[in-house]
Amino acid sequence: MRKTDALDAARSLSWTMFRYLVRDTLFSFMVAFLFFFFIFFVNQLLLMAQDILAKHVPFPIVGLLVLYSLPSIVAMSAPFASLVGTLMTVGRLTSDNEILVMLSSGLSYRNVFLPALAVGILISLVSFVTNDILLPAGTVQFQKLYRQILVSTPALELEANSVKRFKDTVIVTGPVKGSAIDNLVILDRTSDGERRVIMAKEAELKDGGKEGLSLDLSSAFVHSSKEVIREDYDYASSGFLRYWVPREDMMQAVSSIGPREMSSIDVWKEIKVKEGDNHKKLNDRYRKMLTQALGLEDSLRRGQSNASALKAFDKERQSAAILKQDRSLLVYRLEYYKKFSIPFGALSFVFLAVPLGLLAKKSGQTVGFIFGLIIAVIYWALLLGGQTMGIRLGYSPFWSMWLPNILAASIGLVLCVVRLRK
Repeated sequence: MRKTDALDAARSLSWTMFRYLVRDTLFSFMVAFLFFFFIFFVNQLLLMAQDILAKHVPFPIVGLLVLYSLPSIVAMSAPFASLVGTLMTVGRLTSDNEILVMLSSGLSYRNVFLPALAVGILISLVSFVTNDILLPAGTVQFQKLYRQILVSTPALELEANSVKRFKDTVIVTGPVKGSAIDNLVILDRTSDGERRVIMAKEAELKDGGKEGLSLDLSSAFVHSSKEVIREDYDYASSGFLRYWVPREDMMQAVSSIGPREMSSIDVWKEIKVKEGDNHKKLNDRYRKMLTQALGLEDSLRRGQSNASALKAFDKERQSAAILKQDRSLLVYRLEYYKKFSIPFGALSFVFLAVPLGLLAKKSGQTVGFIFGLIIAVIYWALLLGGQTMGIRLGYSPFWSMWLPNILAASIGLVLCVVRLRK
């Protein structure tokens, strides 16, 4: 009896079938990967290259910029390619009755699930390494090269109907025709600490070379006010005004790195620093609130009404509530969990793709490809929706980023149970 059980166990798992399905799944993955890579490449890299080429940047430099941007495309394409590739492979096996032959030979569904799981783990690890190591390295090289371009072509910084932020300057542009800009607004801060608003109906962008950006404003209006006393302000109008953005400010704006361009370890360290700063600020607010609350209690016990103190207390309470929902900290937390959820989405897709592929009756590869595209769109919509709710509504960063993966794996496990019962 034991010998029979051992033979049944050996027959239920075939290494020949395992290698065959791994090769088939990897081939389907490469086909799907090229498809998604092309889509992301067209939507992101070619549009960026076209804008830069319009400013007469040499083509070899554009090619290097594209090369340094490839890790982000690879990291995004791999999980969706895993989903579509697995659906295509299992769908083809089902529609060609290879699954039926396999089960009739005494092999179990493990021979389908284990190869798909192995490929999913491999793709997740490669995608994570690309996203966590190659992407930050490529971004650093991209910014170095872009800074070199800015020195020779500062006009790259301004586009039509856009908002561009520098060190102490924000430039809002209207329509652009050649070097002419309509409806220009400049918000900046002077060295004396004054805030200025500069508006012009027309402006001409000139290449300042190593000096930075030069803007010749026509029919300009300037409003300046003190930082502390806003009621103290000055205004002036001018038929012609030349405005400069120094090269140092431009370089600083380009060199700023966000959480997306950092590794997961660096993002985690930055989160801890921000949490410490936020905790100190909250403690200061709470101490002020406590002092004001004690003062209010004392005045009320004396039968005195103190509307100004009550208003000040309410203001501190609102400030503390805003600090608790620190938007910058939320963005870093969301990006940290996103660095894991997207690469390991390839693994969660395996649990969903295998049972869905087993449902195919005819044209398994075509049906798998179509279903994969639909699921990829739904997954991306859920991911963007979770990120939006996490930032605007303060939802849990973990659940905002991991809920699509958990849903995919859960639905897949339910379908697996239903399939095995049949």
